[in-house]
Amino acid sequence: MSSPRGTAPIDSAERISQRLATAIDTARKDTARRRKSMLEAPVTYQASDSIIMTGNNMAYLFGEGNVKYRDIELQSERIEMSMDSSIVYATYALDTVGKEFGYPLFIEGEQQIEARTMRYNFRTRKAFAADVLTKQGEGYLMAEATKKMSDNVMNVADGRYTTCDEYDHPHFYIRMTRAKVRPGKDIVTGPAYLVIEDVPLYPIGLPFAFFPFTDKYSSGIIAPTYGDEMARGFNLRNGGYYLAVSDYFDLALTGEIYTKGSWGVAARSAYKKRYRYSGNFDASYLVTKLGDRGLPDYSVSKDFKIAWTHAQDPKANPYRTFSAGVNFTTSSYNYNQLNTLYTPDGTNNNKGSSISISQRFPNNPLTVSATMNINQRSQDSSVSLTLPDMTVSMSSIYPLKRKHAVGRERWYEKISISYSGYFRNSITAKENTFLKKNFLHDWQHGIQHNIPVSATYQFGFLNITPSASYTERWYTNKVHQRFDTARGGLQPVDTTYGFYRVYDYRAAISASTTIYGFFKPWKIFGDKVQMIRHSMALSASYNMAPDFGAANYGYYEPYTYTDRSGRTVSGYYSPYEGQMFGVPGRGRQGGISLAVDNNVEMKVRSNADSSGIKKVSLIDRLTLRINYNTAADSFRWSDLSVDLRLKLGSFPLQLSGVFDTYTYGYDAATGVPYRIDKPRWQMGKGLGRLRSTGTAFSYTFTNDTFKKLFSRKGDKDDEKSKQKERGSDENADETNSTDEKPARGTRLRQAKKDDTGEYDADGYYNATVPWSFSLSYNMSLGYGSFNPQKLEYNYQIRHNLSFSGNIKPTKNWNISFNGSYDFEAKKIAHMTCTITRNLHCFTMSASIIPVGPWKSYAFSVAVNSSLLRDLKYNQSASPRDVAKWY
Repeated sequence: MSSPRGTAPIDSAERISQRLATAIDTARKDTARRRKSMLEAPVTYQASDSIIMTGNNMAYLFGEGNVKYRDIELQSERIEMSMDSSIVYATYALDTVGKEFGYPLFIEGEQQIEARTMRYNFRTRKAFAADVLTKQGEGYLMAEATKKMSDNVMNVADGRYTTCDEYDHPHFYIRMTRAKVRPGKDIVTGPAYLVIEDVPLYPIGLPFAFFPFTDKYSSGIIAPTYGDEMARGFNLRNGGYYLAVSDYFDLALTGEIYTKGSWGVAARSAYKKRYRYSGNFDASYLVTKLGDRGLPDYSVSKDFKIAWTHAQDPKANPYRTFSAGVNFTTSSYNYNQLNTLYTPDGTNNNKGSSISISQRFPNNPLTVSATMNINQRSQDSSVSLTLPDMTVSMSSIYPLKRKHAVGRERWYEKISISYSGYFRNSITAKENTFLKKNFLHDWQHGIQHNIPVSATYQFGFLNITPSASYTERWYTNKVHQRFDTARGGLQPVDTTYGFYRVYDYRAAISASTTIYGFFKPWKIFGDKVQMIRHSMALSASYNMAPDFGAANYGYYEPYTYTDRSGRTVSGYYSPYEGQMFGVPGRGRQGGISLAVDNNVEMKVRSNADSSGIKKVSLIDRLTLRINYNTAADSFRWSDLSVDLRLKLGSFPLQLSGVFDTYTYGYDAATGVPYRIDKPRWQMGKGLGRLRSTGTAFSYTFTNDTFKKLFSRKGDKDDEKSKQKERGSDENADETNSTDEKPARGTRLRQAKKDDTGEYDADGYYNATVPWSFSLSYNMSLGYGSFNPQKLEYNYQIRHNLSFSGNIKPTKNWNISFNGSYDFEAKKIAHMTCTITRNLHCFTMSASIIPVGPWKSYAFSVAVNSSLLRDLKYNQSASPRDVAKWY
């Protein structure tokens, strides 16, 4: 009899169901007496091809057989069932070319076991399988013989455990003579050894091994990594204990130790509370001992690092914000810590840290904010700290405005007043003397109050704005100076401490308007350009201030000295020079300020825009400013400042410059140049000479940079479709990640990826080479040395160039680099290169610092899986090693 499902004929189906649901006496001495059923549920079965029943109570399932009992399921191409003993035997089949297919797949709850052959007993819930393959944790377990116990524990003989998904021929595995497997929990083995590319490494054998598995958030030991250095000796690094403190934050305590006395400890924590805040904290302390104790080359350096990032969720508090970005290290930390030596931080000489908090008040114009800033320069180990930098500000209010206005607005209702106050303490010192500084004598302290009052009135096209402001500064000391002829300059002689007020006030009136000009190009130039618009914002202001250098204010003190020629020279200095908020200038002020702001745009025809018209910026901004002091007795003209900003497609270019408006003379006796009160235009030398300028820009070039410039619309559509295909491939790769369990009923051998390369729709290999290159350039031009022959200053140019990039010549190779160029030395100052090769289940990486005083390298081959991350080989050369490696 045959049937695709075990339902016909009726009498045989009833007999099979009854015998599968009851325990039959194997001796069959008393067929009239039946035992109580040992199975708690019926057994169902089916096959896609046929089911054959025999007279000796055997059933044979052919073609995708499936037997189910409660949460237990057995799938196989061929299945044999014994109705008397409740034993099921499953095996594979051969296709027409002799290839094996349809391996048995046993499923019980979350556990899946794939085997070559399997025998299972429904009564005892025990099984015996040959050539087992199952996923445990991040890896795969293969065994020649496996016995499954009733509690799901598996006893394994001649097993292999690997994280490589090439199950039939893994690149590496740990050979286990005997092992006990608790699915989802751990594997405990007897003697085991490592096998790489079928080469057994017996010297790396272990008497036993333990592989824990968990998908839960839990505490545990962090295994250290090992290495060696010529200067510090053999080492164990990054080992310690991980604490799963709560669902909101964790803590990792690690350390490192070297055989020649160096050691270090670290603590790292990540925290997050949804809709409130999130951040990371990292603190470490490192003691580095070099040389031999008692010899001149022996040295001990103590370094530490504090890194903290904190971000507040915008929904947490609409009136209060708090943020932190701290990256504080001692100057030699990055060079002594191997974890950061080959990162961009290892070549970064400047570091900045800040912590800020801001508080606004509902229905109140006041805002209070405080900031702590730390700037470090590793090159000379200097530290600049500002703590606190506190600001209290009040937005503009109109104190004379009527609460219930009737009629037109009165002129006095437009008067507005605001306030800003600053409280600041700061210090700059070397890091080894920083904590020894006196807060009162060595720190700078200052408080500033600023109260501006203004109003704006419109007369036709003119906006007239009268204004006045009062500024007061509070200082805690002043420095008295005396001219030192030996040193040729003023030198401090005494510092007095107390409370000192330094205030100033001024008034101004300004007028502004905007003029628009339009130009339509002639037809002989075509009709693509529709219109060119030039907008010019004009402003003029006049400000007045008394002479705060007068004796009654006490802001300046006179000094006299006799120069080398016997002449008596007199001058003034301020004991408040160099203070936090400066000092009011000398001389009465009655200045006129002129400013012109230009913008030029063009409208052109464009098929890409829905309106058919596209705006193109020719000059985004061109601003000119100059001042004229009517109250000064000489040098009334100020320098001419110019700002230019252009939009070159998606690339913005910004330039700023200052033009000198006066000429110079030269004193041959003293060798000192001096300024002449003659404007350059009066001497026939033009409107001004460039005194200083500078620009800074950064840009990143990728594969798509030039495609966007030169590709057509069809090409862009093709590129978008390719990006979607690549995105789907990446999602597929993430789905097949070794961290995820296979879908229920999916065989591992069938789900194995065909990772032979990336091909397009036509079957051709897609030989794309992704790359990116980032460039950051800063340039400043200014006056340098003076040329007595030309009576002009020579120009001096300062550059700063940094670059970084990466390229993937193939799918598995990745090359990245970053560095900086020193224009004065005409060579690369710092550079770090990293080459990475994905070896399927291994990753090979090499980091190199090829130039500079920290020339070194590090090489590593490690398993990709985090479970076996300690299975690796490291080799490195420290910058302190005497032996040269190239």
